[in-house]
Amino acid sequence: MEHFNAASAQELEQALLACLRSLRWARRVADHRPYPDVDSLLAAADEAAYDLAWSDLTEALAAEPLPILPPDTYSAAHTALSAAHAAYEARFGHVFVICLDGLAPGEALDHILEAIRSRLANDPEEERVVVADELRRLARERLVSALRGAGNCATDHNAPAPGR
Repeated sequence: MEHFNAASAQELEQALLACLRSLRWARRVADHRPYPDVDSLLAAADEAAYDLAWSDLTEALAAEPLPILPPDTYSAAHTALSAAHAAYEARFGHVFVICLDGLAPGEALDHILEAIRSRLANDPEEERVVVADELRRLARERLVSALRGAGNCATDHNAPAPGR
């Protein structure tokens, strides 16, 4: 946390944008420094994500990569996934996002395909709520990863955020 709290505004903004490509989210998280501990930071990151408008989420979606399959995935699976992504993008106008935190790599393909098929039945407003939650979860996972990469070890980062 010491490095996070002491980082320059520009350095921190870039690090936060690597977690979620929303300038509003990154600035809000950065502006509330210093954080006493990782749990406080994660709670603030969650709260900032909950407050994002659809335009902020659209900004973040534009930078999101498609979920990556394990390298040994067979080619028919890539074809099925490509078709599912195309159907999703045609229906909702943006990339499909999903947080795969805690999922074994061998389960990713089935989980992604099942989620796309299920979410294709959502109306656009329902899907916006799901997308916002998935982006929040992705940002949280990436932030924890970045903190661990910086040598920070925290206790239970997989626990739900306070109030969830």
